[in-house]
Amino acid sequence: MKYFIIAGEPSGDLHGSNLIRGIISADSQAQIQCWGGELMQSAGGNLLMNYRKLAFMGFVTVLFNLRTIAKNMSLCKKQILEYKPDVVILIDYPGFNLRIAKFTKSLGIKVIYYISPKIWAWNESRIGKIKAFVDSMYIIFPFEVDFYRKHNFEVEYHGNPLVDEIERKKLDLSNKTDLRKSLGLDERPVIALLAGSRSHEIKYILPEMVKVVKYFPEYQFVLAGVRNLPESLYRKILGDNPVTLISDRTYEILYLAHAALVTSGTATLETALIGPPQVVCYKADFFSMLIAWFVIKVEYISLVNLIMGAEVVKELVQYDLTEKNLIKELKAILPDGEKREKILSDYELLKEKLGPSGASVRIAAEMVKSLQNR
Repeated sequence: MKYFIIAGEPSGDLHGSNLIRGIISADSQAQIQCWGGELMQSAGGNLLMNYRKLAFMGFVTVLFNLRTIAKNMSLCKKQILEYKPDVVILIDYPGFNLRIAKFTKSLGIKVIYYISPKIWAWNESRIGKIKAFVDSMYIIFPFEVDFYRKHNFEVEYHGNPLVDEIERKKLDLSNKTDLRKSLGLDERPVIALLAGSRSHEIKYILPEMVKVVKYFPEYQFVLAGVRNLPESLYRKILGDNPVTLISDRTYEILYLAHAALVTSGTATLETALIGPPQVVCYKADFFSMLIAWFVIKVEYISLVNLIMGAEVVKELVQYDLTEKNLIKELKAILPDGEKREKILSDYELLKEKLGPSGASVRIAAEMVKSLQNR
């Protein structure tokens, strides 16, 4: 069968790559065209558009890139028309993908959504579009089952694919001594800095994180960079602060870390699954945050707290993201800190809630089966 898969962000590229492997395993005749990244390409997809040209985040940023977004939309529709896939699989990225869902549905092509848009956080009205244009949805967070059931839309939960990714990676990280050498780190304990995957996150959040470095001289701070951002962006903010920048080794850094400062997003869940206690950080431009305060409906911004339905990890957002608060919360999660053991215990409960590994294979098999039986 012919598959057309669309992911617009790094996390979507990761999940999409595992999904592609699962589809190829379940359907030996699979032909896959995709919008995503290098991971989806290496998994077996024919990459038509890289997500780096799509990742416009924040209300202001989107406003200034409307022409580019419209151009990308037209191109995607044209490619779907020419390819004539049996199914279009959409991975999160709702502003773009829900419009593609409407277009695809009008062609009589099956639409599958993999990884729900976060409409439970804001813009709940999008449920109408999902019910109208999406044939089936596979979710990766257990609390989403009840949300969609409330809206009379049945979804399927087969586990979270990050569990697979973390378990697979941990097999390669068993020797911490060798790992430390491969990263060029000394013997001091590590505090990881995960400042986001987008330039505006780095610009607003990393300067706040860096302020605490001088207060913890017995630790080495390691910044997990991402390949889609220039090193100069990080260097300009880091200045003379003793922070080691290592790009594209996030899991390895977290595996060595005693604690982490983490920008809200998928990274909060990755950190919890790997193990170091964390403080969640988020800050943005005033206008984007003002709009967010009006429209966001959930009590927490981190996936860890949302899944658990309680404050497992501290969230420092906007004006709470201060030097004083960061120092206080970081001390509390380091060895002998008063919050550390409770967080580690809650991490184990989180893993139980997410369920066993193998989600990507199970989800892909269900997708292929549903297409073969239609």
